[in-house]
Amino acid sequence: MTDATLPLYHLLHELDAHFDQLVATIERAAALYEFNPPPTWRFHHDVSEPIWLRDALLDMWHQQGQDGRETRNYIAVIAANDDLLAACHQINHAKANISDLLARIKQSHPNALSDAKSRLPNRHPHIDDILRKSGFARLHLKQCWRQLPIAPAPVSRVRLAWYSSGRSIKRVSVQEAEQKLLQLDSDAPHIRIQLRKLASIPSGEILAQVQTQAPLMRANLFFVEPLADGHTRRALNIAMPLIVPANEGRLPHLKAPAETPPTTRTRAKRRDEKLEDDVYLPSLRIYRYR
Repeated sequence: MTDATLPLYHLLHELDAHFDQLVATIERAAALYEFNPPPTWRFHHDVSEPIWLRDALLDMWHQQGQDGRETRNYIAVIAANDDLLAACHQINHAKANISDLLARIKQSHPNALSDAKSRLPNRHPHIDDILRKSGFARLHLKQCWRQLPIAPAPVSRVRLAWYSSGRSIKRVSVQEAEQKLLQLDSDAPHIRIQLRKLASIPSGEILAQVQTQAPLMRANLFFVEPLADGHTRRALNIAMPLIVPANEGRLPHLKAPAETPPTTRTRAKRRDEKLEDDVYLPSLRIYRYR
């Protein structure tokens, strides 16, 4: 039986079970951390209250008015023993199960996704109470399934730095751009001007829609020994605590990032960048290729 023919309640019951499993794995990892706090570094915070990790791991909810594209970040490095490492891997496994299932629900019962996100707090009364007191609303998908970054081997040093890739580029057709403009206020003068500009170019031309991206925190890991593939270092974008194997019971050497992200992009301009300098359809952030 495919997901499309499965009753919705069956998939929601499966989601309940996966979410229960995720909360259980988080509780286990948090308890291990709090019982014997390991060496930890946190960005902009001290580590005197070990409950911070539980709060970070359970932060999977929209705040009222929060943009769905925004996530709350918890930048830290934890030198974990074997038990805590295993518990963190179990969290990632549970998160992956939820991500896969939500994708299945979205594909087979797209109208049920909102209900799926709002029903989960009721599974855990203490979580529901936290949400009401904190002004949280419903499940934040990205914060729910985002993985914990876990180093695959002992690390000698970690270099943290802000990274700004600047923007993402999505190719769109003239017809797609027209539909996007028509979904706005087509009677507004500035929209009419852009529709006329769009009509003046070949219908087969491919355009570029540009999305500015927020700065990311990047961790460059330098391993004690080369990995099986011969690599001695790895770069990871981190929004959650970076978990590294405890090497001699201490943190690796850390190079902390700047206090604030850069105001300009840190990534060098691609030499093959072919977009015009001026935006062609400002309301959609759409550019023409040179």
